[in-house]
Amino acid sequence: MQTSLKSQVLSHPLFGLLFRSHFLLASIASIAGLTVWLAWLDGYLLVGNEGLSPLTWHTHEMLFGFAATVAIGFVLTAVQTWTGSPSITGKPCAILVLLWCCSRASIWINTDVSIVLAMIFQTFWWIGVIATFSHLVLSTKNRRNYGFIPILSLMGVFNIAILWLDITGEMQMSMHLAKTMVLLFTLLMTLVGGRIIPLFTANGTGSRPIAKWAHLDLAIITSTVFSIVFFCSSELMHSSQTLLGPLFCLTGILHIIRLARWRFFSTIRVPLLWSLHLSYGFMALGIFWMGLSYLVADVRFSDGLHLVTVGAIGLMIIAVMSRVALGHTGRPLKPDPLIAFAFSLMVIAAIARAVLPSFGEFMLSWHLSAALWVLAFLLFIYVYWPILSSPRHNI
Repeated sequence: MQTSLKSQVLSHPLFGLLFRSHFLLASIASIAGLTVWLAWLDGYLLVGNEGLSPLTWHTHEMLFGFAATVAIGFVLTAVQTWTGSPSITGKPCAILVLLWCCSRASIWINTDVSIVLAMIFQTFWWIGVIATFSHLVLSTKNRRNYGFIPILSLMGVFNIAILWLDITGEMQMSMHLAKTMVLLFTLLMTLVGGRIIPLFTANGTGSRPIAKWAHLDLAIITSTVFSIVFFCSSELMHSSQTLLGPLFCLTGILHIIRLARWRFFSTIRVPLLWSLHLSYGFMALGIFWMGLSYLVADVRFSDGLHLVTVGAIGLMIIAVMSRVALGHTGRPLKPDPLIAFAFSLMVIAAIARAVLPSFGEFMLSWHLSAALWVLAFLLFIYVYWPILSSPRHNI
């Protein structure tokens, strides 16, 4: 009887490919995390206050409880398409979900001891993720995707380092690594976005394929990597920040040139496409904005950073989740109209979070952007819970 029950649980659709559980869990985590963060700002305490500092708690949960969770759900699903080998299902997925849940619970308890436990759970989660991905790409000699192995490994190292530095009193260094982690996400978006956005655009609009511009792609990847390295070392090694402004601005401009070639205006009637284009555009503008902050006194680095976190990462994630959830469950790529509305809410949230502080409206920007984010992801959960928790359709 017990074996039968266990078998039924592990065979549930939620423990199919990892995108199912991780898309839903990450969406719930972002809603809960932002709600708690706003409560903290307003003087209420909803979680423990002995472990991580409030700012690190918020930043960590949005970067790792949310963004990295979705990224892993996507990568460990897409890798079977990239390699032609099946990805994990059933028990391995359930183990990763359990580790993720234990880590989140430990973060929410938020004592020094619970944060150490969270570090242990997160470490095993990352080991499972990286080992699975590495096995699939290395065993099939899928060289095109070898680059994701060091990127995922760096993300895992940053995850643990951010937690450890904060509870040992090095909050400033912890937050610097968190900002570097945002830049690392831009590298991931550069690679994945550069691969899927032109492909999806051509397929979704029935137009001719968009030709690659190899020299531009190489220049973007090179400038992005140098931006990450120089930014990280500026604090770790107390090196000069002189090059950061021009380098960030150059990277942003290169991204804008790349995006301009992807036929945005042909996607206006296709929410699953224009949302991806706008998210990439927010990334380009956010990087350029961060560069300007080193050159112009009145431009705030934080506003450019949040244009990336909300407009680029947040919007691209909800757009990719919406498409992947339909495609990998055998459904037509025609999202519910509520999802297009959710995309619009994320666009407004990004603009509000980045622009309103320039007018001195800090609290309004925080509350408005968070409220719009929460509503957008509530809509995603409402529409996609039945899809992600039910068997695949055969069409």
